[in-house]
Amino acid sequence: MISFESDYNNGAHPKVLEALIKTNDEQTLSYGFDRFSVAAKEKIKAVCEAPDAQIWFLAGGTQTNATVIDSILHTYEGVVCVSTGHIATHEAGAVEFTEHKIITIPEREGKMSAEELDKFMDEFLHDGNADHCVYPGMVYITFPTELGTLYSAAELDSIYKICKKYKLPLYVDGARLGYGIMSPGNDITLPFLAKHCDAFYIGGTKVGALCGEAVVFTHGNAHQHFFSITKQHGALMAKGRLIGVQFNALFTDNLYFDISKHAIAMAMRLKDIFRRKGYPFFIDSPTNQQFVILENTEVDRLSKDFLFTHWGKYDNDHTVCRFVTSWATRPEDIDAFEAKCLA
Repeated sequence: MISFESDYNNGAHPKVLEALIKTNDEQTLSYGFDRFSVAAKEKIKAVCEAPDAQIWFLAGGTQTNATVIDSILHTYEGVVCVSTGHIATHEAGAVEFTEHKIITIPEREGKMSAEELDKFMDEFLHDGNADHCVYPGMVYITFPTELGTLYSAAELDSIYKICKKYKLPLYVDGARLGYGIMSPGNDITLPFLAKHCDAFYIGGTKVGALCGEAVVFTHGNAHQHFFSITKQHGALMAKGRLIGVQFNALFTDNLYFDISKHAIAMAMRLKDIFRRKGYPFFIDSPTNQQFVILENTEVDRLSKDFLFTHWGKYDNDHTVCRFVTSWATRPEDIDAFEAKCLA
């Protein structure tokens, strides 16, 4: 059975695994103060062209989102995101478990617009009952979005300007950041991103690591007690080296970007197969997540040999399905799907 279900269904990239094995016998400092974590942080700061950035390593995306958001907000504040945002749909209420409301606004193709954010904030601040409501304390977006779409540099710039207008920190969830950065037509670089948000994270779990995410507070603006906040959330790893070693490997010799580029190439091959077969697309995604509308009989036929996500019901006879490639997707996996799909 070949899996297109997710981009975290394999272990680690061989070079990452090799780095873990090679350094296994070395004794290091704990809690992320080891030499590998220090080296990885310097490499990330360099590639982001953000020498003043503060970087923290956490184990997983949901844990990272809940911890970072909780560290930024006051007790009476909530986080603004679009209705399809990951924290609002697929994190089991993790952010709200920290007692911060998720305030949703309309989306278009999975994206937030600066105009919609500006409209929401203007209406909120002119509402006579605003003081009785959860106050918008920050803004959350994902890159790529939950639907695999991308913000342009101009769109991100516009959103960040609105955030600064209302003094709202902007946090970018980069669980699949590598796949967004390496997508054809993307015009956002890591240095640009670092200059147009207040915090973001570089996803490792979905991009070649066994586990781990690198949180980047872009202006040295992490909460002064972020270490303690992380520990309070159960997110502080005693063996911090586990993630440090992996990110040190991922950001050596362009590995993070090369393996992301491979995943995109595999996704574009899938996309071409879908077009040739005549499957309608649920949304036009330029990244490693591809959403197509399949007849239920076709879902059953393909499911005999391939794993993929049944994203949701389209109508009584059709299902929206998600196919995901990753750093580990092999050309022969795509060949096998092509043979089955076009049969």
